[in-house]
Amino acid sequence: MAGTGACPPGGRRGQWCREPGRAVTVQTSAGVRERLAGHRERFDALFAEYFTAVGGQALPRSSFVPEALDLVRDMSLRGGKRLRVALVHEAARLVTDEAVAGADAAAISIELLQTHGLIHDDIIDDSPVRRGAPSVYYAYQERFPERPQTALGLAVLAGDLAAFLSVRVLLDAPVPAPLRQAMAAVHASAAADTVIGQFLDLERDFGPVPGREALDTVSDYKTARYSLLAPLRLGLLAAGGDPDAHGEELARYARLVGVSGQMRDDYLDLFGDAALIGKPAGSDLRSGRRSYAVCAVLAAASGGERELVQEALDAPGCPPETVARVQDIARRHGVDEHLRAEIRRGAESASAVAASWRGRWRDDAVEFFERLPLWGAQRAL
Repeated sequence: MAGTGACPPGGRRGQWCREPGRAVTVQTSAGVRERLAGHRERFDALFAEYFTAVGGQALPRSSFVPEALDLVRDMSLRGGKRLRVALVHEAARLVTDEAVAGADAAAISIELLQTHGLIHDDIIDDSPVRRGAPSVYYAYQERFPERPQTALGLAVLAGDLAAFLSVRVLLDAPVPAPLRQAMAAVHASAAADTVIGQFLDLERDFGPVPGREALDTVSDYKTARYSLLAPLRLGLLAAGGDPDAHGEELARYARLVGVSGQMRDDYLDLFGDAALIGKPAGSDLRSGRRSYAVCAVLAAASGGERELVQEALDAPGCPPETVARVQDIARRHGVDEHLRAEIRRGAESASAVAASWRGRWRDDAVEFFERLPLWGAQRAL
């Protein structure tokens, strides 16, 4: 991971810094992992308790309703890094190191919104598996093999259930009504932006090959606004902060981290080790998706090379041999190196934005936000 540049503003010994001609320092990666793991362990128990409480509420006599709730519960508890949960609590820690009423409700809410997105994404993508088990959509297909429209409708409704539960959590939060309303407004805005992002994501694969700005806009709307910006704003609100006073820089941080993270995922999809990422390389190519990596190959390829890449995109399910040929084309043109450099650049820019928060917010929480994007980038490189 050699590179050029300097430590971000506020950089200190032990942080993620780069010096000319030297590798990125990774001394703090364990600290980020430990913080994320601590949030995840506590939250998973809390999330399970939440679903137990919801299941204990009076429900109409039905087999479909509890089954849908069980599927939403299973999808929600199935795993994940719980990054959104960590961001809510770490954003609250920017303001105070005391326990913050409403932070748990905000974390549950944003994870339920994530569940909604996963269920609907799997419908849109016709994905049979999610996190090592059947997707909700395919669980319903197995339940109703002779009634595909019923299976589709029930999967849509299960995703909707997760979405509306996510709003109700905030409206029931143990905080004053004005704060509940403010958090619900952040949540609703993030949810709407995410749906817009899904439209943009589907549109990306039609018409001319999208440029960098268009790809960044998709990443911003589909991922960054609900996975990064909304948790930041919710955590600050819960702790008594005013996210609107710092809206532009919070949005910039979220966009930089979101774009860098999506580019990392797209890089790993094409160039990652299948044994490490848990799936064969090239799933975006085989699905006809114009990811950052695929678009970069199309932009760099020439003549017959470009035709081969385009044919692979246009023929869903291309064989591993075709994926390998596209990888060779990409490496010949330095696409892999270019993407790694862009991932690093975005992560460093995000770290610099967070470093500028020193003096305004608590240093140990600021440090987490400085380290996080660089830790994420390092996982790809």
